[in-house]
Parts: sequence; C-alpha cells; structure tokens
Amino acid sequence: MAATRCALTRIRPAGRTRALSRSASAPAGEELLARLRPAIASVAGALADLDNARERPAGRIRVSAHRVAAIYAIRPRLADFARAYPDIAVELVVDDGFVDIVADRFDCGVRHAQTLQADMISVRISAPVPLVFVAAPAYLADHPAPVDPDGIAAHRCLCYRYTSSGVVHRWEFERDGRKVERSVRGDFITNDIDVMRDAAVAGLGVTCLPLPHAALQLAAGTLVEVLADWAPTLPPNHLYYPSRRQPTAAFQAFVTAMRA
Repeated sequence: MAATRCALTRIRPAGRTRALSRSASAPAGEELLARLRPAIASVAGALADLDNARERPAGRIRVSAHRVAAIYAIRPRLADFARAYPDIAVELVVDDGFVDIVADRFDCGVRHAQTLQADMISVRISAPVPLVFVAAPAYLADHPAPVDPDGIAAHRCLCYRYTSSGVVHRWEFERDGRKVERSVRGDFITNDIDVMRDAAVAGLGVTCLPLPHAALQLAAGTLVEVLADWAPTLPPNHLYYPSRRQPTAAFQAFVTAMRA
C-alpha cells in the first residue's frame, strides 16, 4: 500500500502540478479541477479498496482529541489495539480547542457530543463525564466551603479559557434536574487543565474539573470536593469523522477498538 502511494507520488510531474496550482484560480483551472475530481475520488476509492483487501490492516490514523478524552478514553485502549494491529500507527494530537478535522487532515476527532462538526458520523466512546468542584484542604481551612452556587462568589476561582474561542468557561451547576450557570471571578485563568488542577492543589482556590482528572488527588486528600450535590455531568465523548469519506480497513479497526 505504502509503495503504491509512493509510486503515484513519483510519477506526478512536478511542473504540471505547479502549473495547475497557478491556474486553479482562473476559470480554466477551476474547470480542469472539476473534471479531475471524479478521477481523484476514484483513485482514493481504489486505494481504500486496496487497504481493505489486505489480510492485516495497515496504515496511519491521525486523531485530534481534547486532553481528558485522550488520557482517559483513548490511551487505555491503545495497548490492546497495538497488539491486535501491529501494522497500524496512531498519531494522537491533543488540542482542547476547536479543530477542523477535514482542513487539518485528521482521520477523526474526539469531542463531547454537543461540539461535533456538521455532516459527521459519530461513535460514542465513553460514558458521560462527571465534573467535580474541588479545592485544597489548606485553602478550605481559611475559606469555608460554599454550600450552594451563590456561595461561590465569595471564593477565589480557577477558570479555564478555551483556546479556539477565547471564552472563559462559565460554571454550570445541576441539582434535581435544575441547571444554573454562574460567571465566577476568575482569579486565576489558564488554557491548560493540568495547570488548573495543580494550581488548586497548591491552594490557589476552587476549580471545576472532570472527575477522572482529579480522582488521584481526591483519593490522596490533596483535593477535597465541594458542592457535591451541585456537580454537573458532561455528555459522552464521541469519535467523529466525515460522512463522505470512505474509511480504510485500518480506520474501521480503530473505530471498532474505541467504541464504548
């Protein structure tokens, strides 16, 4: 398969490629590209069929995932996947911001269901993700724990800023089916969830984290949960990919391995 792709690359005349690139903005170039697209699609389909015809799937899968999904939903499954499919390489790019997986040439992305791009096929790969409000015991010794969402206004809050939009995460609270949002002070703001957790451990204030990302610290006692009755839950993580793309055998194997 790799040799076939390399051969196709070698026989492509560089001069003609540059000429096509220069003319692509002109009407004649656009017409030529329109005429070539079916042939390009046919070649892509033939390459996918060649992949599928192999006895053992092979290739490289590029995945874009946010940090928590990468650590707790994808990474635990990779060892078994590597043993079952030793000829498939996985490139996992961790990015908490919005990613256009088509423009950035990813085979798939992993995000929470409500943030998926349009025209995508999605596969659930995790259970819903509970959130927790936490603070260090030393901080709570000087600042009594809040008993309801309104009480959070009296506390130093450690907040997360989304990389792609620049928006600071609004804290949500949920109890008995009732949901409320609060804009908090944001005494410390970061775009890195590890830094935010470690800042809470250091006693900077209260923060909101996915439970898996705080579980070790809660078990060790370096973080303590507050507002436990008001903790919300994030939707499950979904693996998603373009509905118009013909999946290779390698990609199909990866999707199957990642299913919840």
